[in-house]
Amino acid sequence: MRARDLLTGRRFLDLDGPYGVGLTALEVGNDEYCRQPGPQEAGAVMGRTISVPMLRKDFRLSIRRLAAHLEMGQPLLLTPVEEAAEAVARREEEFIYYGQPDFGLQGLLTAQGRLHHEGGDWSDLDRVLDDVLAAVNALDARGFRGPYALALAPSLYNGLFRRYAGTDMLQLEHLRRLCQRGVYKAPIEGGVLVDPRVGRLVVGQDLMVGYVGQDGIHYQLYVCESIVLMLETPQAICTIRPRTAS
Repeated sequence: MRARDLLTGRRFLDLDGPYGVGLTALEVGNDEYCRQPGPQEAGAVMGRTISVPMLRKDFRLSIRRLAAHLEMGQPLLLTPVEEAAEAVARREEEFIYYGQPDFGLQGLLTAQGRLHHEGGDWSDLDRVLDDVLAAVNALDARGFRGPYALALAPSLYNGLFRRYAGTDMLQLEHLRRLCQRGVYKAPIEGGVLVDPRVGRLVVGQDLMVGYVGQDGIHYQLYVCESIVLMLETPQAICTIRPRTAS
C-alpha cells in the first residue's frame, strides 16, 4: 500500500498493539492528589489520560466498474483507495511529529522537556555532521546512548546526497553509521534526533478498510485507524533547527 511509503514514525518508534477499536484513552504518569488535603479532609487522587485519536477518510468506488472487474476481468482503478490511505498516513505523521495541542497530545517536535540544538548552514557539508554530533552528544550526556534515529525535512534529507571531497561516500551513508535506527525524510521542518527510550506508538485499530453502504452508483467505504504517540521520556528527543530549514 502506498501509505507505507509515507509512514516514517513507525519505522523507528516501538509499536505496541493493536488492541482493538475500543481503545479510546491511555493512562499516563502517576496518580496524584488533585490538591493537598487539609488535616480534616479526605484526599482526592486523580489519574491522567490521553486520548487515542481515530483517523478516518471516506472514499467511493463505482459499482459498475467493480462488477466489470469481477465479472469480466476489466482493470479496476484503485486510486480512491490509495488516496484515502495516504490521507490517513499523512495525518498519522502529523500527530507523531506535532501532536494535537488542543487535546493535550504532544509530538516529537513539540514535547515539553525535549532538548534543542540551534544548527548552522547545512549547505556547508561539515556543518551537517557537526550539528548532528552536537545533538548526539546532548542526548548522550543525559544517559540516552542510542541507537538513534534521525528524521529530517525533505530539503535537508535531499541535501545529504552529496559526496565528501575526494571520496565516494555520501553524507547520508556516513550519518547512517551514527544513526543506526535510520535517517528518514519526514514531513517536518528542521530535524529531530530520537533515542528509542522516548516512548512508543500505541495502536488501537491498525489501518483498515471498512464498508458503509451504497447508493446504487457507488460503494461507500472508508480507511481508518486509531493510534497515539505515548511519550514517556521527552528528554530522549533533541530537535535541530538548521538555518537552511524550510
